[in-house]
Amino acid sequence: MSAHTLSPTVAWWREPTKDQWYAFTAAWLGWTLDAFDFTVFLFIIGPIAKEFNSPTTLVALVGTATLFMRLGGAVAAGWMADRLGRRAPLMISILWYSLCNFIAGFSPTFIFLLVVRAILGIGMGAEWPAGAALANESWPVRSRGLMSAVLQGSWALGYALSALLYWAFFESIGWRGMLWLGILPALAVVWIRLYVKEPEVWVENQRQQKEANKEVKVPLAALFRKDLIWTTVSVTWWLISAYWVYYSLFFLLVLYLTTVQHMTSAEIGPAMIGTNLVTFAFSFVWGGLTDKIGRRWAMIIPAFIGMFVTPIYLLSSDHTIIALGIIIQGAFAGCIYGINPSYANERFPTEVRATGAGFCVHVGSCAGGLVGPVLLYFASAYQTTLAMPLLISTLIGLVSFIVTLMFSPETKGQELKSELTLH
Repeated sequence: MSAHTLSPTVAWWREPTKDQWYAFTAAWLGWTLDAFDFTVFLFIIGPIAKEFNSPTTLVALVGTATLFMRLGGAVAAGWMADRLGRRAPLMISILWYSLCNFIAGFSPTFIFLLVVRAILGIGMGAEWPAGAALANESWPVRSRGLMSAVLQGSWALGYALSALLYWAFFESIGWRGMLWLGILPALAVVWIRLYVKEPEVWVENQRQQKEANKEVKVPLAALFRKDLIWTTVSVTWWLISAYWVYYSLFFLLVLYLTTVQHMTSAEIGPAMIGTNLVTFAFSFVWGGLTDKIGRRWAMIIPAFIGMFVTPIYLLSSDHTIIALGIIIQGAFAGCIYGINPSYANERFPTEVRATGAGFCVHVGSCAGGLVGPVLLYFASAYQTTLAMPLLISTLIGLVSFIVTLMFSPETKGQELKSELTLH
């Protein structure tokens, strides 16, 4: 009996084959370590601004530049993944962002740091489309939503790792040492090269494309064809909303806690570790529900609850309440991205799946990258602290996220097929 025909009474974790677990692990490693290499920068904006005597608004633009460059990496990797296979762009992306983070630690000037961290974004962008397509095409449909939530939620593990190392080592190794640690993810490439195979769905689809002489040579252009344009637009708007919420929650949070609330690294570290571990833990909760109540409601419900959690920590000056509010938010608004890999990949056909999902995710990421400079501008222009801009931005993003999903189709239980869809 194959893994795809096991009885529903069999535990979900016994259904995937060894190769399917390897594929998931590869995507998981790439995404978790990607998160570490990006989020480590969020903890060192202040020290970098001080060393290079630069305004924090300007230093925050480094993160924005990184996110904007992700789009280029996603488009390139999407093309590679749809045309040449899922594994190669995944390995290239991990090597790319690991080396860039390491090199950034040697930055002699702020401009050098800006350029290298911006280039790092290409590798970051390349990881998601290849890794998400690899995992979703390989995994059994019965628990794909759960797998997706655990995969995406593992970004929180990377963030928690950054917070842990910041808490434990920042005082001794400084911001440069934090960046040098970013070389460690490169070791994952060796394991992927040795053990991970291409998904059967993609291999068969490629065979059919060549046999029928209907190869989709420019997947990005296909996204804007009449039969796919609405899918592209609706998925993009949903993901713009999602990433606007994420970066409203976390991009400037450490800066806010240190400069406005005057919390120390010893106070901030546990709160950020806590919220990210809670996010990862609740990825199992919402991910499990997505295979029962559907993709959309498993995102709408935590987003709605998150609207009421946000004021708890942004309208308080009590450090204990702030820390608890941040940790609780991890279970709700911090979890709304968990369904991204499954839902985005299920919305596009196999011929353009990596390109479509990767393009939409990274347009959303680019929009999220504007959060930092926009909110810092409003805080300065209206002479207010970051609390109110962060609150308003988060709530607007959550409302947009919910409304977009209300008008989107449900994909729970959808098979990812190898048959040609585009003609």
